[in-house]
Amino acid sequence: MDESVFSNARDFVAGLFEGDSSGHDIWHTVRVHDLAVTICREEGGNIDIVRLAALLHDADDRKLFGDNGHANARRFMESEGIPAEIQERIVRVISQISFKGTDSVVPDTLEGRIVQDADRMDAIGAIGVARAFAYGGSRGRPMHIPGEGPKLGMDDEAYRSNEGTTVNHFHEKLLLLKDMMNTETARRMAQSRHDYMTGFLEEFAAEWDGLR
Repeated sequence: MDESVFSNARDFVAGLFEGDSSGHDIWHTVRVHDLAVTICREEGGNIDIVRLAALLHDADDRKLFGDNGHANARRFMESEGIPAEIQERIVRVISQISFKGTDSVVPDTLEGRIVQDADRMDAIGAIGVARAFAYGGSRGRPMHIPGEGPKLGMDDEAYRSNEGTTVNHFHEKLLLLKDMMNTETARRMAQSRHDYMTGFLEEFAAEWDGLR
């Protein structure tokens, strides 16, 4: 693909998320793209499919746009004259990468597994911590409620309807992601990010309880 397609995709997504403060802004998309490129260079796969799927992976995020049949991604690809077969490959990647609790799937292509790993990587570590609290705040959710434990083992429907605290979200999703990475490259990269989150939660609990 011509480099202009990727530049235009970035501009298209920037327009969709203009003013977003939930952690799903254009910079999330850029980070996922860059992580996906890094992983792809190590693991192989079609770099054009990986790049465009990464750039469009949130263009129809159901938390923000509902279930719209990937209308935004398709509209962009049509405007760029992307062949139908490539469009379907991109949509297939996008449709398989979301976290859906116990209903989460492992993508059936290497490109899908790479983009899923990159998206999950941006949900953990220091940036993951920041994004978790940004999203919780944007939805009016409390940071923490003592005595209110996480809801573990949720399926897709339960996960989508859950409105628990941000601290519980770490236990319900973020701390699970390290072991859900698909590629060796991502598993290696995820370890330090996972360790950062566990350290953060330990410090958070100690400060919350007035211990330091």
